[in-house]
Amino acid sequence: MKKSISVMPPAEKKIYTIFFAVIVLLYIVCSIFTQFSPVAVFTNFDQFWIFLAEDFFPPQFPTDIRMRNIMDSVVVTIAMALSSTTIAGILAFFTALFASELVSPFPKAARFVRGFATFLRNIPALVWAFILFSSLGIGTGVGFAALLITSFAFMVRAFTETMEDISVDCLESLEAVGAGFWQRVAHGIIPSCISGFLAWFLYCIEVNVRASTIVGMVGGGGVGMVLFSYIKSFNYHMAFTIILIIAAVVIIVDRITGKIRKELAL
Repeated sequence: MKKSISVMPPAEKKIYTIFFAVIVLLYIVCSIFTQFSPVAVFTNFDQFWIFLAEDFFPPQFPTDIRMRNIMDSVVVTIAMALSSTTIAGILAFFTALFASELVSPFPKAARFVRGFATFLRNIPALVWAFILFSSLGIGTGVGFAALLITSFAFMVRAFTETMEDISVDCLESLEAVGAGFWQRVAHGIIPSCISGFLAWFLYCIEVNVRASTIVGMVGGGGVGMVLFSYIKSFNYHMAFTIILIIAAVVIIVDRITGKIRKELAL
């Protein structure tokens, strides 16, 4: 009788088996703790389809006035995402210069700058929107500020890691010929990292176009607020139309930014 030859080494197979067992155990413990029952979800899933078929389908084509208001809110959402990402990118670039131990003129303070950015990044944009909504009220200013904070924190981390991937020899050679801090940035950091900076910036635009809709639903303005108003009034057919418009906008933005990022990677 022929023995089967294992493709995976026994030690590696054992690690994956233990990992899978831990995942299953965690799922069981979390399900018990949260009282989540997948059986109950699947048994009641028909109610979800009934709700979609009766309340959402078909989408309602809006009138001229409604369509104009919806498209205006879509433009506001895109503008809010672009403006917040642009301002955040500029601020993040200068902050990242002091967050990288390789670049910063104060290497010991770099970890504190990164820690501050990490703290801001770990608070979701939705939470920032709630905090700002309580102090600033409803409006696009809330959405802009929430997206600005989270985008700034994200790009500080991304720009810092991009800077630390460049060759140390490049900066050392500039320093050896007497180049100052800003000269090293202009002739060493920017030429070496500009494609990486732009790639992260475009990715952040993708994220913010999606996040701006969620932020808008809690008072940040834009198409998210319009969508939430139709959901509150139980006008689900119109809400479904807005969801389709949002999906189309997100897909278009993703395609455009993705194509540009591929060009930058060449």
